[in-house]
Amino acid sequence: MMGGGQQQLQQLSQELEAIQEEIEELEAEIEGFRTEQTAIDEAIEAIETLETGSTVQVPLGGGAYVRAEVQDIDEVVVSLGGGYAAEQEQGDAIDALESKQDALDDRIDEVQAEIDDLQSESDQLEQQAQQMQQQMQQQQMQQMQQQMDEEGDDE
Repeated sequence: MMGGGQQQLQQLSQELEAIQEEIEELEAEIEGFRTEQTAIDEAIEAIETLETGSTVQVPLGGGAYVRAEVQDIDEVVVSLGGGYAAEQEQGDAIDALESKQDALDDRIDEVQAEIDDLQSESDQLEQQAQQMQQQMQQQQMQQMQQQMDEEGDDE
């Protein structure tokens, strides 16, 4: 019976570890969403504050930038997703970016709910493991007491 208890404890431990890994992955996903939201905030701020004729640094990739002049801030190219982009008026571009923010907020809420569910499951498994450990300790104590009693009877 003792070996079975140890196996169950080991299985619970593995389940807890798997849940913890999943929680960490989901937390990293949320962090990615928040990074994306920060980039959107910066884009909205730039659209609202830049003027036609402003000089900006345009990323070329690989950490390289080139200075460019904004020819028309009233028309902004906004990514639609799936590799597509569209030219939109300044206000429409801001609306599109704010819609992306809202979608990210919704996705963060969904992922956070998943994390909360996993945390509850983890808490239950931890309680179960603690109860099993206590039962195993009680059984060991009883066995030790029985052995001591038997040794005392032999004398």
